[in-house]
Amino acid sequence: MLTFDRADGDTLVIRIAGEWTVGSPLPPTGMVEKELSSGSGVRRVAFDATALGGWDSGLLTFLLKLFNRCSAAGLEVEKTGLPPGVVRLLDLATAVPERKGTRRESKRDPFLARVGDAAIRAWNANRDAVTFLGEVTVAALRMFRGKARFRRSDLLETIQECGAQALPIVSLISLLVGLILAFVGAIQLQMFGAQIYVADLVGIAMVREMAAIMTGIIVTGRTGAAFAAKLGTMQVNEEIDALKTMGLPPIEFLVLPRVVALFLMMPLLCLYADAMGVLGGMIVGVGMLDLGIMQYYLQTRNAVHLNHFWIGLFSSAVFGILVAVAGCMRGMQCGRSAAAVGEATTSAVVTGIVSIIVATAVITLICNVLGI
Repeated sequence: MLTFDRADGDTLVIRIAGEWTVGSPLPPTGMVEKELSSGSGVRRVAFDATALGGWDSGLLTFLLKLFNRCSAAGLEVEKTGLPPGVVRLLDLATAVPERKGTRRESKRDPFLARVGDAAIRAWNANRDAVTFLGEVTVAALRMFRGKARFRRSDLLETIQECGAQALPIVSLISLLVGLILAFVGAIQLQMFGAQIYVADLVGIAMVREMAAIMTGIIVTGRTGAAFAAKLGTMQVNEEIDALKTMGLPPIEFLVLPRVVALFLMMPLLCLYADAMGVLGGMIVGVGMLDLGIMQYYLQTRNAVHLNHFWIGLFSSAVFGILVAVAGCMRGMQCGRSAAAVGEATTSAVVTGIVSIIVATAVITLICNVLGI
């Protein structure tokens, strides 16, 4: 609480009362400026803190701002009315003048400069991605020639982590996607008495596109993020530097087993997701549309052709490579702090999902052009 008094003609006495702590609402220094500008002839500012209760850095911050404004206005400040502890801390805080250039200034670059910076960052990011993809390709070629150096146990362990251990979440999501597709289709098809075609809708959608996409997104959030976190943690602990010192290429030793594991496991997970999605559609068809199990099965078998399977399997294999490369690339690009590991993990998930969507669009366009 602030009150003001004119002791004599040229002295403004500021009376400070109540609690002046960080948690309490503190008055702005603008109140003092308003009081100073309301009268003329003020040359000194004094204080009366006899009614002051508790205080902490909140009072010190207020007084420092007030002193700076009084100094800028050429006013003399009398500190004798303040508590001795406050005076000592103020003297300590102002003993050394602030070094010029240390204060952070908010500077907004021009529009063209920001566009240029964004273009340079995008160019550098694309160049790094192409370079990393090229290194992985060279490592894969060395593997086919039998010269790549990585432990078979790492490959088998990664296959288990990204394959068998992912079955529960793939089962749940694929079953629910099949249920949702069947519900959406049933509402429209029942209007025309064509509810049997729910089997066609669910079968073609799951086998051709949805199973691969949903499995890819699940693997991105689960396995791709784990790849980025593990490699990022190794980067923080300088384990990757130790591999380079021992002459072991990190791309072959760390990245290649993970890419191969996801390339092998994604088509199998996609096949499993196909079956679970069709099962979800069958549950709706049998339970809600009064279709027979054999009737639904035969309709699905007649609707889904082999081309649909190959397109789904090809898409899932491409998604596996993209997710593994995205996760490993973000992990290898990780900084040297714990916060950088979190940023790398987030970036890996975003990059993986965007890559899956872009790849889906490209594959769909190519299939339409080829008429398959």
